[in-house]
Amino acid sequence: MCTVCGCGAGEVLVGRAAGGGRRSAAPTRGWKPAGAAANAHEHAHAPASDHSGHMDFGNGPAHAHAPGLSQHEMVRIEQDILGKNDRYADANRRWLAGRGIFALNLVSSPGSGKTTLLCKTIEILSSRVQVAVIEGDQQTEFDAERIRATGAPALQINTGKGCHLDAAMVGQALERLAPVDDSLLLIENVGNLVCPSAFDLGEAHKVVILSVTEGEDKPLKYPDMFAAADVMLLNKTDLLPHLRFDADKAVAFALRVNPRLKVFRVSATTGEGFEGWLGWIEAGLAASAGARRICQEEAAVVTGD
Repeated sequence: MCTVCGCGAGEVLVGRAAGGGRRSAAPTRGWKPAGAAANAHEHAHAPASDHSGHMDFGNGPAHAHAPGLSQHEMVRIEQDILGKNDRYADANRRWLAGRGIFALNLVSSPGSGKTTLLCKTIEILSSRVQVAVIEGDQQTEFDAERIRATGAPALQINTGKGCHLDAAMVGQALERLAPVDDSLLLIENVGNLVCPSAFDLGEAHKVVILSVTEGEDKPLKYPDMFAAADVMLLNKTDLLPHLRFDADKAVAFALRVNPRLKVFRVSATTGEGFEGWLGWIEAGLAASAGARRICQEEAAVVTGD
């Protein structure tokens, strides 16, 4: 049992890779309102409460509650788990950087259109760059099969009772998927706006997807994910004429949580807005490949080759 998020362990299956192919400093980040925990005191069981009917079970140093564990014990366990994960993530990051691979961790609620967006992205980019995909779901291989239908290699990770991917899973997947040098790696995380925010996978950037069929207030209700991301894709914009969704308000809420967030309004169905999204990816690919070449040149100078 993972006490950081409460998900199950021991049921992870790293599936087969199909479709061919060969195998950035971004530590775990979180967000909380200024001063939110400044006066928090340790209490093993009771939530913080006020007289307005509001109960906050995450108000404390551990930002969570587990029966029978004090906040001090939970902080220690969280530090152990996330510290171990970050060490695996650093190894993944070095592995990717040494090959000039630009890796993105795509996160969202279930049903935001992540897989459709991935398929559209691969469809447009496939003639320009090689793309490989790591798919995360609790069960089934449906999404990996959809990705393979585009011609891109994809490897499925089933997390069982787990609600997020972690860096150790991704490290195993990298060895089996073996994306080619100077390529794009897209990691589709388990649909969940909470737990994946805490787990660095070694990616260059987290990309959070918010669809217009959700609420404008999602960034404020699930702030850790939007704070951890570098890019937000506001997806399904083709549906806006049929909905009461205020896109400007959603973007404003996201920027309130993370003023540095880069936002693209897109439709994975029509391709609307994809120019900016794909341009950002291509800039990242060029930077990753360029950094790899510089490292190789510096190594050659040192060795005299």
